[in-house]
Parts: sequence; structure tokens; C-alpha cells
Amino acid sequence: MAQKTSLAQEAILPEIDFANSNNVIATPDEIALVQPVPQPKDYFVQRDGMLFAGSHVLADLWGAQNLDNQELIERALRAAIEACGATLLHINLHTFTEGGGVSGVAVLAESHISVHTWPERQFAAFDIFMCGGCDPEKALRVLRAHFQPTDMQVNLHRRGIVA
Repeated sequence: MAQKTSLAQEAILPEIDFANSNNVIATPDEIALVQPVPQPKDYFVQRDGMLFAGSHVLADLWGAQNLDNQELIERALRAAIEACGATLLHINLHTFTEGGGVSGVAVLAESHISVHTWPERQFAAFDIFMCGGCDPEKALRVLRAHFQPTDMQVNLHRRGIVA
């Protein structure tokens, strides 16, 4: 039976006094066990000379239709997500009473879209926050088409500005 020798004994690696050294030598088998450390992805946005976490669109829809229709609201959210180039993780919507308002959120890999409706006032509030390469402003055309508001007030905020 062949005798097992170390790399140092085979003169491939020098003998090292590990008690008095900061150098660590690993065998090829030990090196094979080392996995690369994954680098975190940076989803901050670089645009117009700024670096920030993401764009947050606040859209108030006045004179809007179908604000008590949970199925239509879900279809609108899905269409808006697709238009923005985002990735849907989960949608949760709640209708408060028959013919009442709907509140909910679409959780995205890139952040979220939330909605709160007041059908009795023909008013809906949408928050569209996205990071990375997604464009939350593309959701506005979809929301206008689905809810046909007579007026739409939009504010854009850049969140988490670092440079």
C-alpha cells in the first residue's frame, strides 16, 4: 500500500512553522472546497448625474372609474408592472365593503406598487416605487387607461440620494 505524503514532504511546498507564521498553505483538495464569495448586486439608480435608491411616483387620480372593482384593479397592477419592466412577487388586495374601496400592494423584486381607492369620492392614490432599471413613470399611462381619471396629479421623488 502506498504511503500518503504531504505536499511539503514531496518538496512541492516548503515546511512552515504555522505557530510562528501568518501564512496559510492549503492543499489542492482544500482549495477546491473554497467557494467564491458572491458579490451583492447594486440596484441603486445612476441617472442625470445622481446616484439614488429608486424613483417613487405618487399618483392621485381624481374623477376615476371602476375603483370598487378588485379584479380590474389587479389587472391594472399587473399591466403596470409589465409596462415598467418589473418583476411581480405577490399581489394582496382587500375590498372593504360591497361597492367600497380597495387597498392593496403588489410586492416587486424592485420594490412595490400600492393602491388605495375611495369610489365614493372617485379618488385613487397609487404609490409606485422602483429601483434598478425599472421605470415607474411607465405605469401612469396604464393607470390612466384602466381608470379614466378626469385629473391626475403626479409627484416624482428620488429616494435615498447618495450622490
